Parts: sequence; C-alpha cells; structure tokens
Amino acid sequence: MIEDRNAINEENMNAKFKEPEFLSAFIDKYREMRNLWEVKHPQYYLKHVRKSTLERLLTFVQTFIPEATMEILLQNIGILRNMYKREHNKIQNSLKSGASADDVYVPRLWYYNKLHFLDDQTEARASLSTLPSTLPSTLPCTLPYTPAEADEDQAGSSILEEPDVTIWSQ
Repeated sequence: MIEDRNAINEENMNAKFKEPEFLSAFIDKYREMRNLWEVKHPQYYLKHVRKSTLERLLTFVQTFIPEATMEILLQNIGILRNMYKREHNKIQNSLKSGASADDVYVPRLWYYNKLHFLDDQTEARASLSTLPSTLPSTLPCTLPYTPAEADEDQAGSSILEEPDVTIWSQ
C-alpha cells in the first residue's frame, strides 16, 4: 500500500515536472546557475558550492512541486541533459550522413532550443593517445631510401627496385 502511494507520488511529481510552464521556468533557472553545467566555470568542481547551488535550485522547484527532493531534482536534470544530447546527436548524425536540408532530423522536444546552452558542454572530450609520439630507436622502423642503401644494409637482393616512372607520371 505504501509502495503504491510512493509510486503514485513519484509519477505525479514527474508529471508536474514535465508541465511546459514549470519546465520552461526550470530550464531558465538552471541556465542561470552556470556552475551546475559549465565545466569551465571556476566553481564547477567545488562540491560545497555546487551543493549550495543545487539546494537553491531545489527551493525553486519546491515552490511548484512541494514534495520534490534532491534525488528527484538530480534525476530530472540528468533526464533533461540526456534527452537533449540524444536529440543533438540525431541532428549531428543526419548532417554527417549527407542528408539534404529537407531530410535533416528535426528535434521532437519542444524545449530543445531552450537547452542550446549545453551544446559546448556535451561535446566529447578530445581523446589522448597512449602511444608514444616517436618509436624507440631500437626498432628497425626505417626502410632504406635507395636500392643501393638496401644492398649495404642487407645481405641478398633488395626488394626495392627502381620505381616504374610511368606509374608516377600519370
């Protein structure tokens, strides 16, 4: 019985959270709190400041949804960001596919444009190579430049022959 009541309350909260009037105001408030989403913000990595900002955002949410909790707030922020990223990726993929302007994916989320401030925050980080920038000198990684050098370095016949000039002139 209690579990049923909790499920109904959570469902009711999610329905309230999705109401356009509230969601629009929530996104605007979230955008103002840059240290919650802007990774280059000086206070982004300061946990105590982020917690304080989240508490202010929760107070704002509770004016519309009194039963909202921090857990529900964080869950809904994650859902919003995830939904935005999905739509953004669909657009990018349709652009990369070479689709004509008429065939480019059109986002279905009514609040998609309100979340554009997340664009540069959701891009994939540049990957770092774990390979060394130069190969160790102990590896035989260079080929001889000319057939004569090949003969000097290796016993036996060279696998490098004079290049066919007709191939290069075409």
